[in-house]
Amino acid sequence: MFKLLTLFAILTSVLYAADKVEIYATSMDSKDSIVKASGEVTVVYKDYFLSAQNATYDKNTGELELFGNIRANQGQNYKLLGDYAKLNIAKKERVFKPFFMLEKESKVWISADEGCALNKDFDIQSGMMSGCNPNDPLWKIHFSSSTYNSDDKWLNIYNARIFIYDIPVFYTPYFGYSLDTTRRTGLLTPAFGTSAVEGVYFEQPIYIAEQNWWDLELKPQVRTNRGYGGYTTFRFVDSKISKGQFTTGYFKEQDSYFNSQSLANDTHYGHNFLYDNSDVINQWLGTNFKGQSGLYMDINSMNDVDYINLSTNDTTQNATSKQVLSRVNLFYNTDSNYFGAYFKYYQDLTKLSNEATLQKLPTFQYHRYLNTLFGDHLIYNLDMQSNNIYREVGKHVTQTNVNIPITLQTSIFDEYLNVSYKAYLYAQHSKFSGTETIKSGDYENGYFARNYHVLSASSQVSRAYDDFTHVVGFGSTYTIGGAETKTGFYSDYETFCSDANNKSTPQCEFYNITAVEEELKLDFTQYLYDSAGSQILYNRLAQNISYQNTQNSLGELENELDYQISKGIRLYNNMFYNYDQNKLSKLYNQLTFSGNGFNVSFSHLYKDTFLEKTTAYTPYTSYITSSASYTYNKHYSYNVKYNYDVESSLKKGAEIGFLYQKRCWNFGLKYLENNRPVLTDTGSTSIYDRYIYFTVVLKPMMSSDSGPLFEYKLPETTQGL
Repeated sequence: MFKLLTLFAILTSVLYAADKVEIYATSMDSKDSIVKASGEVTVVYKDYFLSAQNATYDKNTGELELFGNIRANQGQNYKLLGDYAKLNIAKKERVFKPFFMLEKESKVWISADEGCALNKDFDIQSGMMSGCNPNDPLWKIHFSSSTYNSDDKWLNIYNARIFIYDIPVFYTPYFGYSLDTTRRTGLLTPAFGTSAVEGVYFEQPIYIAEQNWWDLELKPQVRTNRGYGGYTTFRFVDSKISKGQFTTGYFKEQDSYFNSQSLANDTHYGHNFLYDNSDVINQWLGTNFKGQSGLYMDINSMNDVDYINLSTNDTTQNATSKQVLSRVNLFYNTDSNYFGAYFKYYQDLTKLSNEATLQKLPTFQYHRYLNTLFGDHLIYNLDMQSNNIYREVGKHVTQTNVNIPITLQTSIFDEYLNVSYKAYLYAQHSKFSGTETIKSGDYENGYFARNYHVLSASSQVSRAYDDFTHVVGFGSTYTIGGAETKTGFYSDYETFCSDANNKSTPQCEFYNITAVEEELKLDFTQYLYDSAGSQILYNRLAQNISYQNTQNSLGELENELDYQISKGIRLYNNMFYNYDQNKLSKLYNQLTFSGNGFNVSFSHLYKDTFLEKTTAYTPYTSYITSSASYTYNKHYSYNVKYNYDVESSLKKGAEIGFLYQKRCWNFGLKYLENNRPVLTDTGSTSIYDRYIYFTVVLKPMMSSDSGPLFEYKLPETTQGL
């Protein structure tokens, strides 16, 4: 027995050259092949560091036994504790009774009757796991057995029973989970739901990531009363400067649901391809151009809008626009020049066929950046675009635009007044092809050219006070037309298409020339900044005065106001007043409040086109959006939303719910209504989806943005569009 701290190291290099056991203890006795250590025992074995009250080591068998208050660390990742442990150096086995493991990075702990480890594999018997405080965990998972690999940090649990406090809420014969945050193949969080119409909903995402440059996500789903299907997303990074993803999906309706809902299609399918490359020309052509090039692709295709609606059980997360845009953008850019090619394809989801929908396939653009002469007083640039406006049936056209603005500018009166003169040279040429669809005669190829002039004068002054700074700006712009020349299509339809009532007619679908009126635009702006430089107030007042239209000389008066009333209260207003109608043509107000845990926003948009109201068209828009959230403390938060179309007397969406958050779990309850479009055999309608969401997030096994654990979908109602 040693009375002072002693050090004893035992090497087993004769039998096991790669294994070394070091024992440090306050006192140590050795007899034959048995070594006994006591008092602050520390054992170092490979990357294990173990501490215990007592230890026994047999040099012949290679077995090391530890007793009392055992703590074991392996590397930097997890900690093991127990009252008894045995390490067999020859068999490379470790046994802990009882077993307790804490994974430091994820803060997940496992407590069991016994744990046996062989190399990197753990076999754990009859225990529980959680990410909460071990003394009184809010949630825990009891299991009959479990396996864990310390290399890939993958945990398998068998006969798992999930408890919230001591209340059992869920059972599964198997549950697999990664304690590592690196991407790997496995099962993602499933989604559950039930609907009075669609039945039980279940989706089990499968994630495949066998290589660093790609991954594949499979999302099979079933709706017991409606049908089945699945969506697949393949993501890839093909170089340091490019990446992309391809998504495709398919859903098959049951005949009973298809007939009862009068859907247009009994199958829904589509795809989406996204790709981004920030140096495509040099990479694909092997060149070494110094300019910047890029390629962006967003290609979409689907047979109807339900392809989007069915991609998830939460339709509020979907952008269900009536029109889907596919586009491909390619450009090359230098300091002086820009070259671009754009392809746009529109798919109207409210139509059974898009053969008559106009597409832009393609648009070519050349732009010459600003150049200066005479000490920056003369500025000029050039922009050219050629648009191939195409459709499968009917007339189509190739339109080429040329725009050359030339600006002469200077400042006078000791730079208090800035003045400029700008001359615009503009031309457009149209070449038609395809089959005529109107009876008024064929379109003739032609061109339109003109020039017009813009004179501008502006001034801005500022003054600093003790508590704020005031900035005032005045500006005026005078526009006057110049010479014009036109042939063919432009001379044939100029008068007809200049009438606003004829804009939607087939004759005018390619006529996009707007008249240049002689007018004066006046604007006044002012800013207020506090002593810290933050904006308190912004106000802009603008008025157009026409000298060509003597009966309606005053254009709409615009007033824009952004006022930070206090630290937490902000008011934004934008309105247009029409003198001819003596009415507001547009009024938008938004009031927001933030402070004391509250975030409140209320907005209202009103527009009047002053066109004639018909059964198919209303000239008015009146729309209310509102939202409010309250964070009571770090645990409790509440939110509510409400959107309403006043003109149509149609509720567009509503939501109310709360969320309870703790370090190791979240619980939320939310009721939500959403109005979404759907295509039936009689045309386009909208459906009210009503949901009840139960959100349970067991951290760190689930992330806070993983979505609700369970959804209940109430009976839906249909509203014609």
